Formats: sequence, C-alpha cells, structure tokens
Amino acid sequence: MGLLLSAVALAIYWASAHAFDAGRPDLFYLADAFLHGRTWLSVPLGPYDVIFYNGHYYVPFPPFPSIAFLPLVAVTGPAVAHQWEPLINGSLAATDVGLAWWLLGRLGVVRLGDRFWLTVLLALSTPIWWVTTRGGVWHTGHLMAVMLTLGALIEVFGARRPWLLGLLVGAAFLTRPPLAFAVPYFAWAVGAPPAVDLGLEATPAGFRLPSWLEPERWPWRRWIALGLGVLPAVAFFFWYNAVRFGSPLESGYELATLPGWLAALRDQGLFSISHLGMNIDYLFLHLPKLIPEFPWFKPDGLGLSIFLTSPGLLLALRADWRSRQSWALALTFAIVLLPDLLYYGGGWLQYGYRYALDAIPFAFALCGLAAARHGVDWFWRLLIAIGVLVNLGGVYWAYHL
Repeated sequence: MGLLLSAVALAIYWASAHAFDAGRPDLFYLADAFLHGRTWLSVPLGPYDVIFYNGHYYVPFPPFPSIAFLPLVAVTGPAVAHQWEPLINGSLAATDVGLAWWLLGRLGVVRLGDRFWLTVLLALSTPIWWVTTRGGVWHTGHLMAVMLTLGALIEVFGARRPWLLGLLVGAAFLTRPPLAFAVPYFAWAVGAPPAVDLGLEATPAGFRLPSWLEPERWPWRRWIALGLGVLPAVAFFFWYNAVRFGSPLESGYELATLPGWLAALRDQGLFSISHLGMNIDYLFLHLPKLIPEFPWFKPDGLGLSIFLTSPGLLLALRADWRSRQSWALALTFAIVLLPDLLYYGGGWLQYGYRYALDAIPFAFALCGLAAARHGVDWFWRLLIAIGVLVNLGGVYWAYHL
C-alpha cells in the first residue's frame, strides 16, 4: 500500500511539475564541481542567490543534496540532470510519501484508512506539493530534508541506533541548517524512554532525583555514538566554509547577491526579532486576494496561512499530552521553526510557508500519535480534503503568478 501511494504521488508530482523549469540547477552543477575537485561554479546560474568571492562563483545553499547527487551527475552530467529535475524532485517527494506511510506504522496507526488519510495530508496538503512543482535550488533541499527527518523519526520509533540517527541528523543539518536544533530531541530519544525519567521516582528510602539530573545514569555511550554519527557533517560544514571563504563560520548567506528590497531586510540582521512579525504573518495569517474570475482567488507569492494549506495538521493537538514523547516532539517542532521565523528571507516565492517543512515532520509524527489513539474521523478527513483542494490551487498558480 505504501509503495502504491508513492507511485501515485510520483504520477501526481510529475503531472504537476513536468512543464515547469525553475532555471536554477545549482545543486547539479555544484555536484559536478565536487567531482572535479572544486567548490565553485564556472559561471553564475542566476542574478540572485549567487556569491562572487575571490574571482569565483559560489552556491550559498547547503551542500548535502549535491553530495547525494554525485553518482547521478557522474553518469549523466549536470545538464541532463537539470532536464530530469521534475522527475528527480518528484521521486524525492514520492520517497517522502513512502516514508510517511512507514512512520505511521511505527507510530501504531494500524487502520489502513487512517494511514491513507494522514499520508495524503503530508503528500498533498503541505508545501511539499508546491516545492516539487516549482523546483529549483531553493526547493530541492526541502524535499531531501523531509526525507532525512522522516527517516530519523522512523529510527526513533524503531531500533534507535544512535550512529544511524547521527548520520541522518547530520545529513539533514547539511541540507537545511535549522534542523541542527532537532539534535537535542534525538539525543533525548536515544536514551529515553525509559532510560530518562522526567519525574521523581519512588524508592524504599523515599525519593531520589530524576535520572536526567544524575550524570552517572546518563546514556553516555549512546550519546557518544550519536555524536560520532553527526561529527562528519559538522566537520564538513566547517571545512567547506573555510575553504571557500576563509572562515569556518561564514556559510555565504551574508555574501549572496539579492534584490534591493530583500538586501534591505538582510541588513537588519540575518536572524532578527525584526523579521518575526513578517514570518508569523506568512505562516499563520496571510490570505489570498479574491478575484472575479477562475479560480476566484489569487495569492501574492509571499505566503499563505497554514490553516488554509494544512488544516489537517491540527490533529496533532489530539496527541496524548501525558506522554513525554508528545511534549518532546512539540518542543522540537517549535525550536526547529524558530530560526526560520527569525530569518530575513521569508521564503518567497511560495504558496504556503515553505520553511515550515523543516518542522512539519515533527507535527506529522504528533498527528500519527493522535491517530493511533483516536483514529482519523470524518471531520479530520474533511480538513485534509480541504487542504488538498487549496494546494491543488497552488499547482495552477505555480504557472500563473
């Protein structure tokens, strides 16, 4: 069933995206540069989001997708990979769909109907559909980051092998940097539950401190294994920055070319409280304009309220809040989303708030926990269906904005 849903999703994504060319195949050309021992491109692939430094053109975006594309580009070359981009992105998104189905099984969602509707929620009622349709260097990373995060969550609710979690989380960080803020959750997960207790424990002598306040009871070996899994990605991040810009802490986002109005926002700070109101609007409040002709509404490309695009995610509120796992997932959702909300970029051009994809897998896991307890009744199915219809409008506007 999961494979069938993935195949259907791939067909939908291909039908939506095959006629659109974003014209920014930076990730494929960066993979080709890596294959030739370079960290720079021979020519810029666009006027903006390009870094010109010491006579070379650099890509400011994180490098793991290009690393993942090395075998493909080695066989096809970057130009052919660019031509295949709608199929490549559709395949990444379809993999996300299959992993969502797998995760729901790990979470205890046993009824196939419930798993189907929640898989549809992730596939067609989140920004995954939009970023797959639009393509380009800005969007491919989202699809790969969701894939890596879902894989890590599958492992959390499975064997919880710390070295594998470390590799997945490290790769996710090299794909979407805000996912670095998910590391505390995975560190907690490799040792808890039941190894980490958050309340006072009764003993024959009375009470003792919870285990997380007793260092001798911490899962040191598992944390070290997790850290060793993350270490290659962190080391590569610092080396990659240093070899390009002379500093391990300079990622290039401060140096990228931007249109004037966006550069003015960056001048207020790459991350700043001053951007919070803008991003909260794009995520929660932004509405389209009503127009008199089909399809009777028009987005402005800056954002669209998640309550319109993904109302089914509210099912997460029905998770068991007596569970430490629910609180850990909710807290991780919030702290992963926080740097996006403080970031100057806003995510444009977008239908919905695409940066939310960094955190949505954690909300999706909460939806799965809620469905395992309560199921997905007609009300939640209706909300998911509404979200699918709204995102179907995004396919139209991908070609008409």
